[in-house]
Amino acid sequence: MTTNDHNSPARAELTFEDETHLPNLFGAYDRHLARLEREFGVSVASRGGNIAITGSANSVASAETALRWLYDSAQAGQVINEGKVSDAVRTARFGKLDTSAAIDVYKNPIQPRSGAQSHYVETIRRSKLTFAAGPAGTGKTFLAVAVAVEMMKRRMVDRIILSRPAVEAGEKLGFLPGDLREKVDPYLRPLKDALMQMMPADMVDRRLANEEIEAAPLAFMRGRTLAHAFIILDEAQNTTPMQMKMALTRIGEGSRMVVTGDPSQTDLPPGQRSGLSDALEILPGLKDVSVSNFTAKDVVREDLVAAIVSAYDSRQRRLSESPDNA
Repeated sequence: MTTNDHNSPARAELTFEDETHLPNLFGAYDRHLARLEREFGVSVASRGGNIAITGSANSVASAETALRWLYDSAQAGQVINEGKVSDAVRTARFGKLDTSAAIDVYKNPIQPRSGAQSHYVETIRRSKLTFAAGPAGTGKTFLAVAVAVEMMKRRMVDRIILSRPAVEAGEKLGFLPGDLREKVDPYLRPLKDALMQMMPADMVDRRLANEEIEAAPLAFMRGRTLAHAFIILDEAQNTTPMQMKMALTRIGEGSRMVVTGDPSQTDLPPGQRSGLSDALEILPGLKDVSVSNFTAKDVVREDLVAAIVSAYDSRQRRLSESPDNA
């Protein structure tokens, strides 16, 4: 860089020796380079393997980080698509991904896609109880399932328990059609879908059949003590404080629990306090209890999802700051 002033004009020049990766790196009609220009407010010019980036010092540095990350990915044989460019942008803005956080499942390793996700994975690995709070699309549940599978594979736990409170959309199990399994399945389908991405389908079916993996609504947990298990309580914003206390006190010897949810998206009746919000006030600071908070910037689904979450968050902030709510 030519200056220490982060807002002053700056220029960086990169040279990529192996030009065979450039079509993958640049994208059709250089669309990946154009995306980086928009994201960071820089200009990117390429001639063969030589790339020049101009803009403010901070923006140039971020764009350079993103381009080097993408080139390394291309060299590793990965296809550079819009999702991969989004990963590069997040890496440049919010910190380098920790490759040591890769999760060893039965299929291809799961790699966290942001600094926040890497920190979350390490938090789960070291804590007996982890709360993950934040919007949809941040990987809270998916990564919890992945670490659970990793620990089962390494024989650190004997069972995986997947649970949700069955209150979505105000429905109750007794009013849904079908037998018990058919009633329960819609609530737990997202967790089972995650398992299918990490384990062969026949292994999932076999372990569900012999109850090494158990999927059940939260109400079914009452009265049990779960030893040597990895317990995931998903959509925990829909628990009451008493239900949350019941769930947390299921933790037995050699077990750990991950509680995930979005406190802003409760389906509880108006005026009913969320057990997740209640627990997040009471329990942080206790030994072996950790909290990972996610925001819209951590969303790793389509960019539109992050924009939607940000728009809702912005409106909520405006409403909370309105004099009418004072």
